[in-house]
Amino acid sequence: MAPRAPVGPGRLPAGLLLLCAVLGRGLSPAGAEAEGFGQDARTSLPAATFNWTVQLVEEMYVNLTQKCWESFVALMGNVTAPQLCEWRVISRPYSKLQACLEDWADHLRYGYPNALAEQYIFQSHHHYFHNCTLQHQVFDPPEDVLLAMIVAPICLIPFLVTLVIWRSKDGKAQP
Repeated sequence: MAPRAPVGPGRLPAGLLLLCAVLGRGLSPAGAEAEGFGQDARTSLPAATFNWTVQLVEEMYVNLTQKCWESFVALMGNVTAPQLCEWRVISRPYSKLQACLEDWADHLRYGYPNALAEQYIFQSHHHYFHNCTLQHQVFDPPEDVLLAMIVAPICLIPFLVTLVIWRSKDGKAQP
């Protein structure tokens, strides 16, 4: 442990001064900022400017995502109603919508996923894919088939181990 610097009356230790500088105005005397002892205006971004920048980025993202949606709608205009539930047909427009939303969020450093992007994804499902039936989903096999698929390999393992041991007990080199 380092020796402490002597502290006289009216003096603060260097660590405490550093702490005050890092934390800001916590221990500054009243009126110190008016006298020029506060944080220099050149080193900090005013809160109003920060809020304006955030609002500008949000507004830009809203406009750009609207263009993504319009592009998606144009691509989906080429898809017929019976093809709406076929992934091989809709994967390209759907992936382009998702990529567009994500790319603009990354470009603007807005963060992805976000509420607006999710809203467009949900809107696409509600508008285009709400009539897709369960016939396109893959289901588990019936229980008796599933049980046979699980039990057969389990029962086969001891038989194969026994066969290998029985064949290797001979001791003769195999050609």
